[in-house]
Amino acid sequence: MMQTMKHRGPDDDGVFIHQNTGLGFVRLSILDLSAAGHQPMHSQDGRYTMVFNGEIFNYIELREELKRNGYTFSTQTDTEVLLAAYMEWGKECLHKFNGMWAVAIHDKEKDTLFIARDRYGIKPLYIYAKENQLAFASEIKPLLTLLPAKPKANEPVIFDYLVYNRTDHTEQTFFKDIYKLSHGHYLEIDTRNPEAMQPVRWYDLEKEVNQAQPFKTPEQFAEMFHSSVKLRLRSDVPVGVCLSGGLDSSAIVSSILQTTKDKNLNTFSAVYQKGDRGDESDYIKEYEQSLHAMHYTKPDGQDLLQQIKAFVKAHEEPIPGTSPYAQFKVMELASQNVVVTLDGQGADEMLAGYLYFFGYYFKDLLKNGRLALLLREASYYLKKHKSLYGIKSMFFLLLPPNLKKKARIQEKGYVTEDFSKRAGLRSTITNELYGANTLQQALINHFEYKLEHLLKWEDRNSMWYSLEARVPFLDHRLVERTLATPSGQLIRKGDTKFILREGLRDILPDKIQKRKDKTGFATPEDQWFRLEKWQEFIWDLLESESFKNRGIIDPDKASHLFQKHLENKVQASKEIWKWIHLEMWFREFID
Repeated sequence: MMQTMKHRGPDDDGVFIHQNTGLGFVRLSILDLSAAGHQPMHSQDGRYTMVFNGEIFNYIELREELKRNGYTFSTQTDTEVLLAAYMEWGKECLHKFNGMWAVAIHDKEKDTLFIARDRYGIKPLYIYAKENQLAFASEIKPLLTLLPAKPKANEPVIFDYLVYNRTDHTEQTFFKDIYKLSHGHYLEIDTRNPEAMQPVRWYDLEKEVNQAQPFKTPEQFAEMFHSSVKLRLRSDVPVGVCLSGGLDSSAIVSSILQTTKDKNLNTFSAVYQKGDRGDESDYIKEYEQSLHAMHYTKPDGQDLLQQIKAFVKAHEEPIPGTSPYAQFKVMELASQNVVVTLDGQGADEMLAGYLYFFGYYFKDLLKNGRLALLLREASYYLKKHKSLYGIKSMFFLLLPPNLKKKARIQEKGYVTEDFSKRAGLRSTITNELYGANTLQQALINHFEYKLEHLLKWEDRNSMWYSLEARVPFLDHRLVERTLATPSGQLIRKGDTKFILREGLRDILPDKIQKRKDKTGFATPEDQWFRLEKWQEFIWDLLESESFKNRGIIDPDKASHLFQKHLENKVQASKEIWKWIHLEMWFREFID
């Protein structure tokens, strides 16, 4: 199991075995690079043994508190602090941590195992439990080595991926019998009877938001944001930032420049030809005067074709778009210069950054009878974005759940009727993700059911290249208070992320502060799939026996849509990519 994920921890490894329990660990050294940081780590009295993936950013403050309580420390690691915190406070210690983690602690005296995951699912944890055996790992590949037979595909998950572009919204994975421990949950396991385990939710976002102090001013938001970024710069190895040119990653760079004045900060960006979709170089260049170590990668269609097998293997599960490939290339570049990266994940979910959030906001205003404000905000939206998307989103969100599902299935006309009937019955997305009546509820739902796939892709992309990725926007202090803040502080006069733009107005480049569009690490995949080599590859795939015999995608409808894409009559690259990745996944992991 450890061998299959050595890329996650190339610096050290270790094993602990006690009766019928075994813990294995591969280490990427970030804090205290000495042998003192070795894992599995044992408590001084030998009772507890722990393996831990992630980072507790407030470990220095916690260490001081524990010292006052009589604990002594022999390393400079956050690992030792986490273990002492568990000994002092038991499972309540989780509420004290500011960070990201998947952790397992064995208690020799009781012969129990405690496994927990961070609040939002920044660090992954997968479980395989069958016939009195329980195994867990940071990736799925190690668990596949334990299966008694070939793995089987999980059809309802494939349905949600094809029809809704969604993955990771439940504890299910693309593999039958392999689950993830949901974010904000823990398990207490009697190692003599592992089947009796029941996940327990230790973190309830909605409850925390209801108790949180809303931000009263953008300045308060900015102060908390700077505090979060500063905490995430704690490291004994070089740190850099993935800079996409968007508001979120730019906010991180500007914050670091403001507090450290470090002009040698490394940044990593993906750029394309001028005018290509996804090219953000005009915005990224806004930092050229302030920074001396800006690095660029230029992903292209040929690269993706050459690396597609490695990319499929690294991710273990299909992805509904190629933008994570741009991030894959950015991490490859970053790994040549740093060991830790910071990036802007989570800001869109917290600050209503996606344009369809206007639909939730408009629905919210409509349902509360605030018609004058609705008309005013809708006209600002139309003027600034020159698009009906936000208005259309509102009408879609007002549909009853069964009509929402119907609308989505019809949109994806290539999914076979038989597969829709078979796999679509168990889909719960229309209620969970689209059922919110207020903007605040929609944002909380995005944290519960949508954010995690982005965090997983980032984890796979960074760890494939032995990098640790940190996400300052997901400091729980910042998340809870932002989500408690009134909607008008998030969306105002046709702008998203109002409180961030306003709070960082003085330190963000003007051009970025005023941005209206939303790109992220996008790629010009539309053009890529029209390249000759790609055409050959895709036609081969669509005409292959394996693709035709799966009974999931209608090969004739898929071929027809691809032909229309080649003739430039439609831009269907996202759908085309989903078929490619799904088929390649079947071949790599299932067949």
